Amino acid sequence: MIAASEYISSSENETKLIASDISQKLKPGNIVALIGQLGTGKTFLVKSICENWEIHDVTSPTFSIVNQYSGKINVNHFDFYRIKNSEELCNIGFEEYLMNGKAVTFIEWADMFPEILPKDIIIIKITYLANNKRKITID
Repeated sequence: MIAASEYISSSENETKLIASDISQKLKPGNIVALIGQLGTGKTFLVKSICENWEIHDVTSPTFSIVNQYSGKINVNHFDFYRIKNSEELCNIGFEEYLMNGKAVTFIEWADMFPEILPKDIIIIKITYLANNKRKITID
């Protein structure tokens, strides 16, 4: 697990530096829940982390529900935003993605269906602060 920590970002470049730090701490089998309001930068953070693993084609999985990427570390990237109920996740084999253990799994909007998430997840919360700053908290 990653130790609890807090970062403040005032720009995309600062977020990329934070992502670089986070990327060094993650390993296959980690499940990362991303929580934050619309537009806080959840997808940007995932994209920036993945760039450190030589993955450069990251896009939001809002419409596809899950994207998979291969690089130095493999990635499953979920977005729960358009999911209506947890049964939809069961139908696409969500639990199998989690049990794989060979990829880091990112889940945007993870707080929509907390009942389907395992207990041992890394939670990253992104919140707006004044002047376009964001606080990135890892629990």
